[in-house]
Amino acid sequence: MNKDQVAGKTDQLVGKIKETWGKLTDDEVAQFRGNSQKFYGVLREKYGIAQEEAEKQMKELEKKYGSGSSGTKAA
Repeated sequence: MNKDQVAGKTDQLVGKIKETWGKLTDDEVAQFRGNSQKFYGVLREKYGIAQEEAEKQMKELEKKYGSGSSGTKAA
């Protein structure tokens, strides 16, 4: 997969995150790449879902739309 394809997959994934969790701001969505604990904390706060459920949903989105290299694994 070339750089443009990876970027396209990442853009698709970000779009699906926004679609799935529409209450999130762009800055909060950007956290999924950097600080997964903060990202999952925001999901818990805004949606009342457990981290394990958020991780499961995120993995499903990554599997379908992502490149698998977004850094969302829990630290």
